[in-house]
Amino acid sequence: MSAERGSFPGESTGEAGPAVDAGHRAGFVALAGLPNAGKSSLLNAILGRKFSIATPKPQTTRNRILAIENRPGVQFLFLDTPGVHRGRNLLGERMARAAGDAIADADVVAWVLDASHAEFDAEAALAARLVDSGRPVVVALNKIDRVERATLLARAQRVADLLPGRHAVPVSARTGENLPELLETLRLALPESPPLYPDDAWTDLPERFFVAELVREQVLLATHEEVPYGSAVSIDSFEEREGRDLVAIEATILVSRDSHRGIVIGRGGQRLKEIGRRARLEIERFLGTRAWLGLRVKVDADWSASGSRLSELGL
Repeated sequence: MSAERGSFPGESTGEAGPAVDAGHRAGFVALAGLPNAGKSSLLNAILGRKFSIATPKPQTTRNRILAIENRPGVQFLFLDTPGVHRGRNLLGERMARAAGDAIADADVVAWVLDASHAEFDAEAALAARLVDSGRPVVVALNKIDRVERATLLARAQRVADLLPGRHAVPVSARTGENLPELLETLRLALPESPPLYPDDAWTDLPERFFVAELVREQVLLATHEEVPYGSAVSIDSFEEREGRDLVAIEATILVSRDSHRGIVIGRGGQRLKEIGRRARLEIERFLGTRAWLGLRVKVDADWSASGSRLSELGL
């Protein structure tokens, strides 16, 4: 989906709120980077709440996810994206396209790098892509809490070599170090503009999307090897029970193999029960209400290669 101004469902049609002061800025900030650079964790730290799911497993983020953050004098429209990679199947291709589209359409790109890693070849390819995009680039050198100063300086020099003249901000999503400096750098890179969304808007995605993500997060955390990457979650029903402060949700965990189904369910159904328990608690925190969650596991060997199935899943 293109991130051109005015293209998102639910975007303001011009009545974004009261008049704003001259010099107000607004625009799209694409969080781009290699898998596991900490883009989602950084976004959550900026927002001060859990918005995107984040796990230690690469490619946790599969979609382009819009987060709207209003600060004095600026409206940030953050685009969390899948890690930049070469797609090996239809799902991977769509994820790669989502990341590429966000970079192409953003007003500024926040290139998030893991300061504790040194994947120079992949970084060089992405740096060249960012230069070709013509977009302003701000570098967020993330996870500085994990590295010694000498290593951090070497990584900063590597960034300077790859993207001469670009501003690099060392940050830590875990501790919050230097996040104000990063936000101010991003603010100055955005165009002067009134807010593009109403003050009370926070995303363009429905609650069902985030509920599915919270279930998938627990599948990722509870399983290993191929299972996390061969699974997806669809919401079958989402019903608010009036007068009961309760949302009743039924969801299906899709897996690509029979053996994966057994792993997700676990002995005597214990793993699935624990996935459901943990997901329900996260859903209740997210929705601010009690939730009932029913889960089932279904084998669909072709889900990640089916264009229609991926579209149903929002991918």
